[in-house]
Amino acid sequence: MRSISGGGMTCARSDIYWRDAAYNAVMKMPGSVNAAAAYLTERRGVSIKGETLRKKLRGLDGESISMEMLEMLTEWMMELTAGTPVATDWILSLAAQFNLAVDHVPAAPEAGWPDEIAAIRDKLLHVSKFCGQLSAVALDVLADNRVTLAEADRMLDALQALRTMCHRMERNLRRALKKGRRRE
Repeated sequence: MRSISGGGMTCARSDIYWRDAAYNAVMKMPGSVNAAAAYLTERRGVSIKGETLRKKLRGLDGESISMEMLEMLTEWMMELTAGTPVATDWILSLAAQFNLAVDHVPAAPEAGWPDEIAAIRDKLLHVSKFCGQLSAVALDVLADNRVTLAEADRMLDALQALRTMCHRMERNLRRALKKGRRRE
């Protein structure tokens, strides 16, 4: 989470909310909102200024951003960040708003791992590590019987890391089963 200052007012920005996650992602890109506006202007053939885009991303003054613009911005951010999760964090937040769970899962090697069983063992160790990290964060967050926005962001990061590793292990398990069936 970070605070954005503007017009004498400070707004807490958290990836818990899809609009904040989209805004935060654009702000992390080289050139920030002005570069994003230039990209959208070129791509759509319709001029948009950085400040107008900022208002749309934040939902200020009755402004809103279209799904088409968010899709284009997401593609742009994915190119700039080589597909790192920052470009699509807003999608996870939007899904959660509607009680859906979506996670970033990095692509697997094209043919899988040479030894899927070893990959599962390795991921089990990582799951244990992530469980420990989640416990440490959760105990810290819950110590005072309340949860702040910054604490929720920390805990959400730990939960997502754990779920992602579980998704990856599930993929290894399916490939191990498939490879084993070929030998039977």
